[in-house]
Amino acid sequence: EPATDPHTLAEDDREGAGEEHYAFWADRIADEIEARDPDDPIVIKGGVSPSGIPHLGHFNEIVRGYFVAEVLRERGREVRQVFTSDDKDALRKVPRKLADSEWNVVGLGDVDAGALGRNLGKPYTDIPDPFGDHDSYGDHFTDLLARSAELVGIPVEMVSTTDLYAEGAFDDAVRTVFENLDRAREVLATYQDKVDEDYVPFQVQCEDCGVLTTNVTGYDVESETVDYVCEGLEAGGQRIEGCGHEGTASFRDGKLMWRFEWPAQWAVLGVDFEPFGKDHAEGSWPSGVDIAENVFGIEPPVPMVYEWFTLNGEPLSSSSGNVVTVEEVLDLLEPEVLRYFFVRNPKRAKDFDVATLDQLVDEFDRFERVYFGEEEEENLDRLAERAYPMLVDEVREERVRFPYTFAAVLGMVDDPDLRRRMARNEGHIDGDTPEWAIEGAMERV
Repeated sequence: EPATDPHTLAEDDREGAGEEHYAFWADRIADEIEARDPDDPIVIKGGVSPSGIPHLGHFNEIVRGYFVAEVLRERGREVRQVFTSDDKDALRKVPRKLADSEWNVVGLGDVDAGALGRNLGKPYTDIPDPFGDHDSYGDHFTDLLARSAELVGIPVEMVSTTDLYAEGAFDDAVRTVFENLDRAREVLATYQDKVDEDYVPFQVQCEDCGVLTTNVTGYDVESETVDYVCEGLEAGGQRIEGCGHEGTASFRDGKLMWRFEWPAQWAVLGVDFEPFGKDHAEGSWPSGVDIAENVFGIEPPVPMVYEWFTLNGEPLSSSSGNVVTVEEVLDLLEPEVLRYFFVRNPKRAKDFDVATLDQLVDEFDRFERVYFGEEEEENLDRLAERAYPMLVDEVREERVRFPYTFAAVLGMVDDPDLRRRMARNEGHIDGDTPEWAIEGAMERV
């Protein structure tokens, strides 16, 4: 029986077995994936709706997927790390803040907010980019996320659900749902209220006004078409009105509802592993497993649920604007320190507090010293030995790290030569320190 409980890591913690057996959680996940004997390439997926500023929270999935991918690559496996931009989803509310192509966070006063308000209920890829530099709102924020991953040196293949529908990749999945509507309703009714004999888990995009509507009045599996009345949709507790148009659309002109679209993505992309936040663990994961097995007839991927982290003690949120972007973080930290932030147990909630970044940096430096045997710490030894090489571009023993507080002192001095003299006087560098190591150490300043 394949493991479908997303809380496997938590069980490991409770028994205390995890710490003894697996120094690094990514090894345990890799073992679970390989136990299923998957074909290469192994597909690791994440995904997000490009509803607004891509923030550090979205990175949970990307970095955690990356560590598992690296473990599998070490074992000689070929891995595809894909990230779906669920950009055929409807814009449900206008976010309070947006980010331009240079990651500058701006308020709604700096863009045409009215244009966004007039496009509620339409897919992100059909809404103009408020900054005018991409084909759509969806493309703008997907591109920011892709570039964030590049900044941290993680190769991710971005996949647009709009493109997948357009090219017919979802055709089989949509047909399967319509051919097995009674079964689909029966399965979903276990997890969701308001599933009656008229319920259809499909939204059609109105050919007149462009809004996604849930009112499907008929369908024809042979011709792969649906009849609809544009009544709009319920979103975030409010109703987005449709235009009343009656029409017929093809399967490719609409989209599956999320609880069906997620397992359909597993089928279409051949997903072997997907990490996700705890909101999905209680919500769409159990229904996704059921739908995968009993509607699509596929095995769900190996799951892993992670705890969210907070920003300065508050929840991260694109729509409310409590965000920190990867680009902002990399102004404050080296990429390897940011990667280290995600090495630790995914089941423990953490706070990313800008006021205590010095402690995070000190913790990373200690981790590095433990790896090189310059310091001993019983709880860290095996984890450092296992995970440290995945944090840096290259393991180099001569690397020099200035302590955070000392780097701050050097930052008060503009003269590069004086900085070097001070570092030499403090014993951080000497005549034998290679030039690349001195330059690397200065980057922290």
